[in-house]
Amino acid sequence: MDIFVTGATGYIGGTVSAKLMQAGHRIHGLARNAERAERLEEHGITPVPGSLDDFDILTAAAQSADAVVNAANADHPFAARVLTEALEGSGKKLLHTSGTSIVADNADGQPGGVVYHEDMPLDPLPEKASRVATDRLVCDAAKNDVHTVVMCPCLIYGRGLGVRPDSIQVPMFIEMAKASGVPRHLGPGQNIWSNVHIEDCADAYVAALEHAPEGSYFYVESGEDSMLDLNRAVGRLLGLGDRTETLSQADAARAWGAPMALGMGSNVRVSADKARAMLDWKPVQRALQDDIENGSYADNAA
Repeated sequence: MDIFVTGATGYIGGTVSAKLMQAGHRIHGLARNAERAERLEEHGITPVPGSLDDFDILTAAAQSADAVVNAANADHPFAARVLTEALEGSGKKLLHTSGTSIVADNADGQPGGVVYHEDMPLDPLPEKASRVATDRLVCDAAKNDVHTVVMCPCLIYGRGLGVRPDSIQVPMFIEMAKASGVPRHLGPGQNIWSNVHIEDCADAYVAALEHAPEGSYFYVESGEDSMLDLNRAVGRLLGLGDRTETLSQADAARAWGAPMALGMGSNVRVSADKARAMLDWKPVQRALQDDIENGSYADNAA
C-alpha cells in the first residue's frame, strides 16, 4: 500500500515508517522543510512538503494514499479533524497516535495502583482534556466510513529506526545525572509508568493496520517501572551506583518544564492485553532497565 505518514521525521513515525517499509509498503512522509525532506529521502521515504497546519496538503495526501498514520502530534486537533474529514466515506484506515499521559494522576512521585484498560472511563487532568477529545473525534469518525484506530503508547524507549532515533525521557534523565553526578526523580520516585520499546511499539502499529477493527482504541505497553528504578538503572549505566536524589515539584518544573514534571511525577499505568489478544502483538525487545544498562544508551553515557 501507499501510506501517508505524518511525523515520519520523528521518533515514533520514523520507526513506524521503517517497519511498514519492511512489511512491503511505500511511505509518503510529511516534511516541514527541505532539510527534513532530504532526510526522509535518505531513508527511502517520499517527502510530502507541508505541515500539520496545511489543510489542502493534508487533505490531498490523505485522499491519494491507501492508508494514513498520524504520528506527528497527539495534541493537534486540527490535523486530526482534517485527516478524518478527508477520508470520510472511503473506508480507508487512519491510525492516530495519542499518549498515555491522559491517565496521569499528578501524584508527586507517590505510588498509585490503578491500571487502565480501554473500557475504563477517563478523568484526565485539565492539561490533557483536549487530547482525550481528539481521540474521541477520531474514534467517532468510524461512523462516517473511516476505518479509524487510535494507538495510545506510554513511555517509549530504545533506539529508533528512522530519521530521529533517540527517545525523550531516558536521555533526559541520563543528561541530568551526568550534569549533577546523581540521578534525580520527583519526590520519592515510587510512581510507576508503563513503558514499551520503540520497535515493539512500531510493530503494534503494523499489526493494527492489518488487524484492528474500525473505531478501535489500543493502549501499547510491554512492562512498567517506577521512576526510582528507572533512575537507578541510569546510575548503573553511568557507574554512579544506585544512589538517587529527590526533586521537589518546583525544582522539577524548572529542570524539565512544568508539563514534563507533572508527567514524570505521575502514575501512568495501562494494560495492552487488548492489543496482545486482538492484534496478535507480541513484544520481543529488551525490558526498560535492561535496555538502559545494556542496550540503546551506551552513546548517551559517553
